[in-house]
Amino acid sequence: MISAYKPGGNSFDHAAITETPPVVVPSTKTFLPDASAPQIAAGPPAAPRAEKPRPKLRATKAALSITSEAVKRLQALQRGPTPQLIRIGVRNKGCAGLSYHLEYVEKPEKFDELVEQDGVKVIIDSKALFSIIGSEMDWHEDALSSKFAFKNPNIKDACGCGESFTVS
Repeated sequence: MISAYKPGGNSFDHAAITETPPVVVPSTKTFLPDASAPQIAAGPPAAPRAEKPRPKLRATKAALSITSEAVKRLQALQRGPTPQLIRIGVRNKGCAGLSYHLEYVEKPEKFDELVEQDGVKVIIDSKALFSIIGSEMDWHEDALSSKFAFKNPNIKDACGCGESFTVS
């Protein structure tokens, strides 16, 4: 910024007001040497590149396999008056540490794993996925009880009654 005021006195510099800022001359490389020749405008921008669709990751093996007996029982449950999905989870319970927990739900939660086999859908709780992955779900029925049973290759220790387990 150019100032016309000079400190130290009451004088005013009229020459400072008449000074003009420096003039910028454009480079001759941007124009043709002959000013009367038509100037070439820049071409249109390149067309945007289409994004490649991301490959969908598909599991090679289901997180849980369901036996034919369990499929029959799950189909019978889904034919009931209020068809719902079964959600499998684990809870800290029992003498070995973890036990299976099954509950009815309307829809899966945000990070739950949905397993579909033979037209039957089962949900695995996201927190229990590493404890259950690779397991087989079966249906056992005898004179005293009927229940879903799990054959889990991840179990390292189980209690004597078989209700709780530990995974590593």
